[in-house]
Formats: sequence, C-alpha cells, structure tokens
Amino acid sequence: MSNSSRLDLLDALRGCAIVAIMLLHNVEHFNLMVPVPGTPNWLAMADHFVLAAGYLLFGGKAYAVFALMFGVTFYLQFRSRALQGEDFRARFAWRLLLLFGFGMVNTLFYDGDILSLYAVLGFTLIPVAGLGNRALLAIAIVLSLQLWQWGVLAVALTEPPHALGAPAADAYFIRSAEYLANGTVLQVWWGNLTNGKMATIVWSWEAGRLLQIPALFMVGMVLARQERFHVSEANRQFWRRAFVWGLLALIPLAALKASLPAWIANEAVRRPLGSIVQSWAQLAALPVLLSCLILAYHAGFAGRLFAWLSPMGRMSLTSYMSQSLVGTFLYYGFGLALYRTAGPALSLLIGVVMIGAQIVFSIWWLRTHRQGPLEALWHRATWIGSEKHARRLAT
Repeated sequence: MSNSSRLDLLDALRGCAIVAIMLLHNVEHFNLMVPVPGTPNWLAMADHFVLAAGYLLFGGKAYAVFALMFGVTFYLQFRSRALQGEDFRARFAWRLLLLFGFGMVNTLFYDGDILSLYAVLGFTLIPVAGLGNRALLAIAIVLSLQLWQWGVLAVALTEPPHALGAPAADAYFIRSAEYLANGTVLQVWWGNLTNGKMATIVWSWEAGRLLQIPALFMVGMVLARQERFHVSEANRQFWRRAFVWGLLALIPLAALKASLPAWIANEAVRRPLGSIVQSWAQLAALPVLLSCLILAYHAGFAGRLFAWLSPMGRMSLTSYMSQSLVGTFLYYGFGLALYRTAGPALSLLIGVVMIGAQIVFSIWWLRTHRQGPLEALWHRATWIGSEKHARRLAT
C-alpha cells in the first residue's frame, strides 16, 4: 500500500469513529438525557431500540478507535522527525498543551469532551516512546487489567454484603442536567468548566477509561510500528485472526456482564467486577470492529463510503469540535431545547443530517486546503518557533 493509501485508511477509520461518536452524542442529547413527555407507545419502542442499539454498536467502541488512532498518529510523527535526526517528544508535549486548550474550548459547550482528557493522558507516551513493542504491550496489558477495581473488589470480599450508594459521577450529572436544560449560555459554560469537567473525570475513572486510554495509545503505537495498516496478505491474515480472537473473547465477556446481576447479589462485589468485565468487553469488541473496517477497505468493499468518511477523518479535530457547537445549540436550553421534544429515534435522524453536512463541508474544504481549519491552526501552532515555521514565514 502506498503511503497516501495508508493515510486514507487511517483517515477513514477516524471518520468512522467521528460518525459513531456523533450518532451516540445525538441520541444522548449531548449528556442531557431526559424523558420526552407524551411520547406515543410506538415511538417509545423505537426510542428504546435506538438507545439500546446505539450503546451496543458504538458505546465504548468509537472512542477506543479514536484513542488507537491517537497512538498511531504519535508514532508516525515521532518516526518522521526521527528520520530527520530530531526528537519529537518536546514538540509533542507542546502539541498536547495546545490540544488541551482546544479541549477546554470544546468543554465550554460539551462537558463530555475527550480532547482535554487525551491531551493529559497523552503525556504517558513521552517516557515510553523509545520502548520496544513487548514492553509497550506489557504496560498496556497491566493498565487494561484495571488493578484498582480488583483492589476494590478484594476489599468488598472481606466485608459483609452491603448496598452501595450511587456512583460518585451521578451527583455531578444530576447537577449538570439543571443548567444544561435551563441555564443561559454563560451558565452552561461555567457549569461545564467546573461541575461538568469533574463529572467526566470521575465517570472516566469509575469506568476504567483513565487506565484504558493510555493502553490504547500504546497498542496504536505498536500496530503502527508493525505496519498493520498496509495492505499485504500477512496483514489480512493478522486482521482475520484479530476478528476471531476478539469475537471469542467478546461473547463470554458480554454474557458474563449480562449475568452478573443474577449471579451476584452483593452490590459491593458486583459493581467493581462489572466495571472490570465491561472494560474488557469493550477492548474485545475493538479488534472485531476494527478488523471488519480494515478488511472491508482492503477488499474494496464500501469504497464510496470510505471515500466520503476519509475527508471528515482528515478533519477530525474540526469535525469533533463543530459537532459539539452545533449539537449543544440544538439540544440545550440556551438554544433550540430539542431535548424536550426529540427522543432518541428522532435525534438519530438529526445526527444523520449533521453527518451529511459535515461530509459535504469536509469534501468542499479539502478541495482547496491541505488540512481542516482547526487542524491547520494546530499544526502551525505546534511548529511555531521552529526552523520549519521560520521558513514558512519567509516564503
């Protein structure tokens, strides 16, 4: 596969992740999930189906693809600079600080922002950039074990059975629902920067994502080093095996997660064990999803679809932030307040329209630009003060 084809595949994968994230965010009203009063039974059934299908297909999977691609991109940038005799790590640290700034702007509108989270956790890549693949995979495995939850589980097993209070993140989400539904735009911004950001951090910790995300970064690095995104018979065999092993792991893990309430009455034991199993099930689903997309790309299936998604993936930062700006205006109280009237089924259709608009905009923009608007800003700010930047200014 040529370098441009490989990059097209990576952009298409990012585009798929953006589409999945956008659909799920719309179904969830961008974290403003409240029942729509007066919904007829047939529509309520459709809403239930859409919500269940959304979590089944996209929940915990789209973000995982995004995280994997983050690690891939880091390696490609690191290797590119290394071939020129440069160490990219200091520049990458500055790039992460810039990403954190983008993330905090995005947080003003959407409290579930992942950019700022990736920016902070991305610093874990700096000390491990020079490690071998086995060391990276070993660290990723340890992080994925969710040892903290195992510690919580061990303590619970030594205590008498008892009920637990609501997860700590719930209190933050309850508070956020009030200002998202009824607050002014300034109240939403302040609430998201304070209460909303804490909600995301606490929820991410309870769900195991603060450990899982760096693990996915490192797995992405390894896959990029092994050139698993090139077309070859060896790679086709690799992704076929990944699909089989992922499916063999996913089926029992999903069954175990569904059976835990019936098997374990003690909530103090069931909750941490459920968090562990859920985290592992999401990891098992990743190779299943990823291998399907990559094998379809290699075989030429859905070529037009990938051609549409690739520009949006190439502009993933712009796409991600613009959906927050538009989506929150559509659903929150300071905008059109569609949370009051649009259930998950209708919101899914709105999400499809938003995706179509982003695809059209991305294709149009990239006809005359090499990067998306925010990508170009990020790139230029990344290299400010460098000889490369000085040469650009001179020309």
